[in-house]
Amino acid sequence: MSSQIDKESRLSQKPKRLIYILPLGLFAVLMVIFFFGLGLNPRLVPSPLIGETVPAFSLPKLSNPNELIQHTVLKGEISLLNIWATWCASCKHEHPVLMKIAQSNEVQIYGLYYKDVPSQGVAWLRSYGDPYHENAVDEEGKVGIEWGAYGTPETFLIDQKGIIRYKHIGPISWNDWKTTILPMINTLRNNNDV
Repeated sequence: MSSQIDKESRLSQKPKRLIYILPLGLFAVLMVIFFFGLGLNPRLVPSPLIGETVPAFSLPKLSNPNELIQHTVLKGEISLLNIWATWCASCKHEHPVLMKIAQSNEVQIYGLYYKDVPSQGVAWLRSYGDPYHENAVDEEGKVGIEWGAYGTPETFLIDQKGIIRYKHIGPISWNDWKTTILPMINTLRNNNDV
């Protein structure tokens, strides 16, 4: 009889053990996922637009709201589209680099002024300098969403045919320009049929 009681006691303890083991197992799995996820570079988020034609848009110019700027300006020569705003601290950090890029005359930079008050953008460019060939005002942020923007700043490299070739998330550093973006521009120039 005591062996039967021992057997019943052991059987009733198994579900109790599972109550403690199951959460520990789930915790271990989550820790492995977080460990590998934290090692990923957030700037390397792939864009589904790479290799695609630029999304269509027609927006007012920051310099003159009565005139429109359209996506077609991004065809014909290699260009950068920089999504920025005055409320963006990283944009302020990136701005001197954009000024140097513009002064190099390597590529035209277009701006997509994102979810911000136009008069503040005009004042910003007067104060800090204007690296942009033109700026489109995306006050509601709808065009930025079509471009797959996660925030500001983000910069797209566009080839001569109006195809997006690269997306840079976050502020561009001078090192990013020299080691990644400029070499890609030179490759696109040398391979006109890309």
